[in-house]
Amino acid sequence: TSARIAALGGNQIAVRDNNPFLAFDNPSLLNSEMHNKVAMTYQSYLADVGVGFASYTRDYDSLGTFNAGIKYISYGTFTETDNGGNEIGEFNAGEYAFVLGYARALDSSFSVGVNVKSIYSSFYDYQSVGLAADLGLTYYSAAKGLTIALLSKNMGAQLTQYNEESESLPFELQLGMTKRFAKVPLRFGIIAHQLQQWDLTYENPNDEEQTTLLSDPEEGENENEFFRNLANHLIINAEFLITDNFNVRLGYNFLRREELKIDEELGTVGLSWGFGMRINRFHFSYGRSAFHQAGATNTFSISTRLSDFMQ
Repeated sequence: TSARIAALGGNQIAVRDNNPFLAFDNPSLLNSEMHNKVAMTYQSYLADVGVGFASYTRDYDSLGTFNAGIKYISYGTFTETDNGGNEIGEFNAGEYAFVLGYARALDSSFSVGVNVKSIYSSFYDYQSVGLAADLGLTYYSAAKGLTIALLSKNMGAQLTQYNEESESLPFELQLGMTKRFAKVPLRFGIIAHQLQQWDLTYENPNDEEQTTLLSDPEEGENENEFFRNLANHLIINAEFLITDNFNVRLGYNFLRREELKIDEELGTVGLSWGFGMRINRFHFSYGRSAFHQAGATNTFSISTRLSDFMQ
């Protein structure tokens, strides 16, 4: 949803500051510092796919903090042909998520939040509607520079089907932690994702080896498989807080590298980086993520506080 998240490996649910983009993934990060902020993002994805996001956040002292946003994915315009290959027109494909978020502080350290998402998907003659919710819990200690977050994501169901075949939503459990060091301008983070499923390995049937009852795997292979599965759940990232108005970001997504790397040319797949800077009333961010040797994505974000223009 933002260049900052893209630069941090594609996920960051455990940073509590005034950045409203973070609340789209973890609603319990919504807080009064985001009051009256507008945030917008555009990502140039692979194969001419475009991804966008926009939100507005408002805080009410007696009630809590609210957020409203929309995220879209545009797959572009396609040429429609008949069975003989003759062009007969064009059609578009896209998906949209309308999000309402709310968070409230339980005490000085804990906050809880919820996102309710209405999802609409359209592929030519096929449409589907879904309803989902995210539930987050965050612990924050300014004195320790520590933030810990637990997130249950995409709880819900598909309400209408594409072709009378029901599909489940991508439910996910996540746990995140960040630590800001007192004497070093650095915030280090680690995210554990897809916790509802231990083995995330994709088994390519073309790569399966023939085994027999007598060819048990060696103990070393079992150990390697354990650590590989563990690493596939992790995203590590860091923010170098150079000044109040400029910082540099770096992230590494183990699962992304495991799934999309090419053994003959590993490159920087799984690595992401970016920066953020404040100019006058606006905060600009850029993120670049290496998904594959075939290309990387570029994400641009901007946010501002509307009340700054009324002073």
